[in-house]
Amino acid sequence: MNPPALQLADVRKRFGRTEIIRGVSLSIAAGERHAIIGPNGAGKSTLFNLVSGRFHADSGEILLNGAPITRRKPFEINRLGLARSFQITNIFPRLSVFENLRCAVLWSLGYRYSFWHNLNRLADAEDRAQQLLERIGLKRRRNIQAGLLTYAEQRALEIGITIAGGATVILLDEPTAGMSRSETARAVALIREVTEGRTLVMVEHDMSVVFGLADRISVVVYGEVIASGRPQEIRADAKVKEAYLGQPAESG
Repeated sequence: MNPPALQLADVRKRFGRTEIIRGVSLSIAAGERHAIIGPNGAGKSTLFNLVSGRFHADSGEILLNGAPITRRKPFEINRLGLARSFQITNIFPRLSVFENLRCAVLWSLGYRYSFWHNLNRLADAEDRAQQLLERIGLKRRRNIQAGLLTYAEQRALEIGITIAGGATVILLDEPTAGMSRSETARAVALIREVTEGRTLVMVEHDMSVVFGLADRISVVVYGEVIASGRPQEIRADAKVKEAYLGQPAESG
């Protein structure tokens, strides 16, 4: 039996005297699309930072495909098969769209720190970047500086960069934040397509995105998981209604 793609066991994180993550345990199966929701300040982004190695947990354990990553550095975790995006768009604004994608595929193709390779002669990198360009719908914007793209296009480019290395586990932090309804619909379609066959973990505030995309949802409130289950189970959960969705729990 294959291990979970991502597993957290009693993970805790404190900043000074304040405990932000208070004993979170989660198990996310390979190929699952899993959303983490909760009010502002619940600890969702901190949880992402712990999983991706930006922060180290004070206690508990985090496993990626069965391998412990609790104390590993971000680049080590990335090379083990996990990639993430951020709330703030993280691209190279002065490089072209194509150059951003080509940079992102180099390591996965075996090109390490090298000063003697001419990037324009790396046919495999060129081909892979071109495939990504078409997949994220930015073929016509190939030679545009990334910083000149619209906000929604920049988010699409960042998703392309995130999947470029072939990671099997993708973390997306508020991928549709700041988008219009039509932009959100296109972003959801893109996320659904590019994460097919991969494990997706996303933090998202738009409930239409969450309930339309996620296979399972976990609700985090004050650094704790108060509920975890399929969308219909979360929608009907009295604790979730009271703590997050803003509806009082029925008294029994």
